[in-house]
Amino acid sequence: MAQVKSIKGTHDILPNQTKDWQELEMQVHKTSNLYGYSEIRTPIIETASLFNRGVGEETDIVSKEMYSWEDKDKSIISLRPELTAPVVRSYIQHNLGGQSPLQRLYYIGPSFRRERPQKGRQRQFHQFGVEAIGSANPEQDAEVISLGWDILKSFGIKSLKLKLSSIGSKSCRENFKSELVKYLNPFIPKLSEVSQRRLEKNPLRILDTKNKDEIEIVKSAPKIEQFYTKDDQNYFFSVQKFLNDLEIPFKIDPLLVRGLDYYTQTTFEICSENLGAQDALLGGGRYNGLVGSLGGKDAPAVGFAAGMERVIIAAKNRKKISPKIPTIYAICTNDEAMGILQNSAKQLRSIGYKVICETLRRSMRSQMRDANKSNADYVMIIGDDEFNSRTIQLKDLKNGEQEKVDLEKIISYFKSLTF
Repeated sequence: MAQVKSIKGTHDILPNQTKDWQELEMQVHKTSNLYGYSEIRTPIIETASLFNRGVGEETDIVSKEMYSWEDKDKSIISLRPELTAPVVRSYIQHNLGGQSPLQRLYYIGPSFRRERPQKGRQRQFHQFGVEAIGSANPEQDAEVISLGWDILKSFGIKSLKLKLSSIGSKSCRENFKSELVKYLNPFIPKLSEVSQRRLEKNPLRILDTKNKDEIEIVKSAPKIEQFYTKDDQNYFFSVQKFLNDLEIPFKIDPLLVRGLDYYTQTTFEICSENLGAQDALLGGGRYNGLVGSLGGKDAPAVGFAAGMERVIIAAKNRKKISPKIPTIYAICTNDEAMGILQNSAKQLRSIGYKVICETLRRSMRSQMRDANKSNADYVMIIGDDEFNSRTIQLKDLKNGEQEKVDLEKIISYFKSLTF
């Protein structure tokens, strides 16, 4: 019978890898809470129309990459390709804006896109992100950027770069779009089919092209800052000032745009040189029109999303930050003593020790070999002699010292140790 394997573009996160994931999740929870953000969890399936409206029908995500199907009631259901639209849908559905004028939310979870798998990009991938809904002020943008920066720093990534831009107000963007189309029209024969289609439907997305020939064309295109209103200029200046106050270095990148109509003002990416050419770890921006476009009462919002696979790759050589949890390997060679040993293990776990109990009833040699393999700090042994004398043999695997401890004193013994 043929072996069953995982689906292309999905991958197992194995026991020797999950520690990194747990540490990253821990930093997301810890840092987000320090900033006053609360976790939100949304379903992995939503109506396809949510993403048609929230992400955009002309985007590759919706037109090519979503996993969708017709449900029994004839509705179209999709696996979520991102989490901002579901979070905003939940915000509207549960009237979170009525509970507080400013909702600071964060999330962690899987998303699904049918794109070509590559380093750090899979068909099932994982994101963490934040959405701050309710404030239209530039200090909120700076806070969101600072939160993302601090999460990545706390996970041990040092070589970070912040790219910053602004796509201005709606009027600014419309004027820029008109001039961009005029500039690009003579180059239509040199544009790819994808870019020709974007020129008609969503011309700003051409600025994000990865085609080398098109990159050269775009270099001489009009720049969006030429079309900023006075308010746009003041807003962008304020964001930069707050980032300087926060001592977060940044570089202005005029090609960092968002093509959809509900995006306004600030856009940003945090990148790492540890990833090579495709170096973005985290991207976000302000989207004041999204809540209204999904049927809610208009509310300003700003947020970001980060790819967890890419963050873990970028942090490959980081210094581990997880606290040391002392480990005890419990060995029993007397069947009658097994219950006593398990009870002692339970008590030791209650005071913070990791205890691994041998349950295969192997030889002492095999058990000791496994204890060393598990990188245990101590071995705790009960054999016939120990059972009869109500004691436990303890061996320190770091220095080889061994001593006998009364069973009743085993908890106080380990409480006295420091690690």
